[in-house]
Amino acid sequence: MLTYLSIRNVAIIEQLHLSFGPGLNLLTGETGAGKSIIIDALTLASGGRASADLIRTGEEEAVVEAVFDITGLAGVREQLSTAGFEAGDELIVKRCLTRSGRNRVFVNGSLATLVQLGELGRKLVTIHGQHESQALLRPEQHLQLLDSYAACDSLRQEFADCFNAWHTLSSRLAQFDEQERDAARRLDLLRYQLDELVTAALRSGEEDELLERRQLLAHAERLASATGGAFEGLYGGDAALLGELRRMITLVRDAAVIDQKLLLLVETLDGAYLQLEDVALQLRDYAARIEADPDELRQIDDRLDLIGRIKKKYARTVEEAITLQGSLVEELAELEGRSRSREALEQELAELREQLDTLGRNLSAGRRAAADKLAQALSAEVHQLAMPHAVVQVSFEPLAEPRSSGCERVEFLFSPNPGETPRSLARVASGGELSRLMLAFKQILPEGEAPSLVFDEVDTGVGGAVADMIGRKLKHVAKGQQVFCITHLPQVAAWATRHFKVEKQVLNGRTVTAVAELDQAGVIDELARMLAGETISDAARKHAAELVAQAVS
Repeated sequence: MLTYLSIRNVAIIEQLHLSFGPGLNLLTGETGAGKSIIIDALTLASGGRASADLIRTGEEEAVVEAVFDITGLAGVREQLSTAGFEAGDELIVKRCLTRSGRNRVFVNGSLATLVQLGELGRKLVTIHGQHESQALLRPEQHLQLLDSYAACDSLRQEFADCFNAWHTLSSRLAQFDEQERDAARRLDLLRYQLDELVTAALRSGEEDELLERRQLLAHAERLASATGGAFEGLYGGDAALLGELRRMITLVRDAAVIDQKLLLLVETLDGAYLQLEDVALQLRDYAARIEADPDELRQIDDRLDLIGRIKKKYARTVEEAITLQGSLVEELAELEGRSRSREALEQELAELREQLDTLGRNLSAGRRAAADKLAQALSAEVHQLAMPHAVVQVSFEPLAEPRSSGCERVEFLFSPNPGETPRSLARVASGGELSRLMLAFKQILPEGEAPSLVFDEVDTGVGGAVADMIGRKLKHVAKGQQVFCITHLPQVAAWATRHFKVEKQVLNGRTVTAVAELDQAGVIDELARMLAGETISDAARKHAAELVAQAVS
């Protein structure tokens, strides 16, 4: 529930700090004092629409902060945790509006998006006001209300899951049929491409090997001449380098007999001789292996030309062409098995449709069985709320094809006056009537909505005993949920758990809104003002005290 609301520079509100509690929180005051602005601020804190027009004249920024007690609201805590916000017993929201139109949103001290705030707000606050896009104006909401009354929520979810599976499979089958026209042509192309790739018999790394081998064959004579000549120079005759090196080693070894320090040089020369001898022998073997082969060179050129054509047509590299070949094999197998796949899809789709029809019949039966009872219960409730001749009906319109919500369109029809045909709520119900209808719903379905409810001027156009009944019903709803209500009627205000008086004041030439929570004496005075006007008589105070006493008893 909402425990704290801070408002700064919103419309005529310069700065307010309000604490709220459970039960029925009533706001009273003269028209234009700023009561609805407080509701607007709460709307902002719960992710509602914002406009720069809400910013107080002369200011650049408006700020609203709200603190919610979310103890026991496991869904909200889980949502916070999933989104990466701190999830304790309190939810602290801050929203800043600027004249440039930029919004800054903070949730538990961390930056958040307006979408995230809206998702949280829908689980925390429900506003039933005369200027809100009220839930009762949306027929899809009517279906949810009926399902809640009929205890069909789980069946509806089961139907929705089955519908989604059926719809997904239907789309897949439709796509399957669209592709059928091109399947034959695609099959011919795949077979041609696959035959070309299979015939090519590409091997990973083959191109590099061929290029290396071609390089050798193309320069075979030059390689043989170079390596053979190098061998002759190193090892071939008496004048070869290794022969001269052997003679030099002998000279140094003879000298080492005289000076043993030269033995180290002898060892070095011996090592060099052995290394050069090994090089010479390798050069001899290499030259012996080199042989020009024009036929092999031509075969390699033909193979490289084929690989080049394959790469130009299908891929940048041989490896990509090999991967493509595997993909073509899979696609070809899938296309060749299309007839079998389609039969399986059709069978699965038929089974899902049969299941969907069964669930749909059960869901429709449950709704229709509860619809008349709900209409009668609503009519009985609104008769007590200054609409004695009002009629509520539940209209069913079968759908040509099912939707995720079921097989029919459901809408509440309403007639506020005798002799009038019940019609759509959006066409005939006023803001006050809609608020009272929602209040009637809350008597029948008090659970399952946000923990904080707002009723903005639910008592419009009523008075006397009916106003007392509205107050009584608001108090009843407030036993299970925190309720906020703006009222001009003392008979409603007398039922308040906490009573807040909203006033306009002029300070330093500027109009500001002030709000005070009233004590018992203040409540009596405010109810007396609401009864008698600015001049409060003892009789008005006595009447006010009686109203409070009756509400308590």
